[in-house]
Amino acid sequence: MAKTTPIKGRGARSNATSRYIADKREAFDDGWEPEAEDDTLPRLDTQLRPDHARKIISTNDSPDIGFDRSINPYKGCEHGCIYCYARPNHAYLGLSPGQDFETRIFFKPEAARLLEAELSARRYRPKLIHIGGDTDPYQPAEKSLKITRSVLEVMDRFNHPVSIITKSHLITRDVDILGRMARRNLAGACISITTLDRTLARDMEPRAATPQRRLDAIRTLSEAGVPVMVGFAPVIPGLNDQELEAVLEAAAQAGATRAMFVTLRLPLEIKDLFREWLADARPDRASKIMSLIRQARGGRDYDPEWGSRMRGSGPVADLIAQRFAAACRRHRLNTDRVELDLKSFRVPPRPGDQLGLFDAA
Repeated sequence: MAKTTPIKGRGARSNATSRYIADKREAFDDGWEPEAEDDTLPRLDTQLRPDHARKIISTNDSPDIGFDRSINPYKGCEHGCIYCYARPNHAYLGLSPGQDFETRIFFKPEAARLLEAELSARRYRPKLIHIGGDTDPYQPAEKSLKITRSVLEVMDRFNHPVSIITKSHLITRDVDILGRMARRNLAGACISITTLDRTLARDMEPRAATPQRRLDAIRTLSEAGVPVMVGFAPVIPGLNDQELEAVLEAAAQAGATRAMFVTLRLPLEIKDLFREWLADARPDRASKIMSLIRQARGGRDYDPEWGSRMRGSGPVADLIAQRFAAACRRHRLNTDRVELDLKSFRVPPRPGDQLGLFDAA
């Protein structure tokens, strides 16, 4: 088997075939490939493809997720976070959860139109919609495609409550919409910060914003009146858990008022992708980190049970939860719960509606 080679700007070290494809492929080094004469890493270009979805609001019935409706403008994510729990979804498309997930990005060009139609349906009843529960709504393609912004514009016109999560400073581009909605108690944001160490961040999340830029985003949103949560997710025992208190302190100083954490999850292909990355990126600590992860998961790489899959169980997981609670108390995080307004929702008048009312009068 060929030795894994880092790809510039990518997290995954390999590109294994989708589990739904019968014919499997694997790299093999027969010794005939010439070795590079310099240290330049190979590159993989991003491919953007339209996804002509028929609906845009997704639902879930997971009891340990704080929302049951979500919108994901993109499938796949160029940020390339090696631990991303959305990676296995690419297998449903016949693609690899590895490098394909980071380089073959599907976007939903009709997202705003579909959302407007679904919100306008006679039987629709408002409930919080979360943007980005699967992949990042502000990944690099959003800078030019502006699909997330178009979705927020619809939410704004309909007075519909929305929460949004990202690792990108690009969210500050839409502070005009989010700030306007926040003043009507209709918007909240969560910025994910897993480390303050630029080197570790670049290794784990190669195309996401630097930690400082994420703190800047918290500050910008907070100053605009948007309630901001910091997400220390995932907590990886032995790799970034020692930064928990520092991240929460920095986020609180930047203006965050709430916080949450999720312990690393390694379902399906993520387990092998993470192990492969760990052996290459942190070989000196790989075995210790995996041991601590298993200690927080009842001796397994992953525990899918409701209630424990997000936090883990056992002494290691309990200590993380205790430290998190103490840090929140110290920095006055989670002292108030933000309940967004569900009563102001309205379907805005369509062209001709006002004229019809005038004629009837």
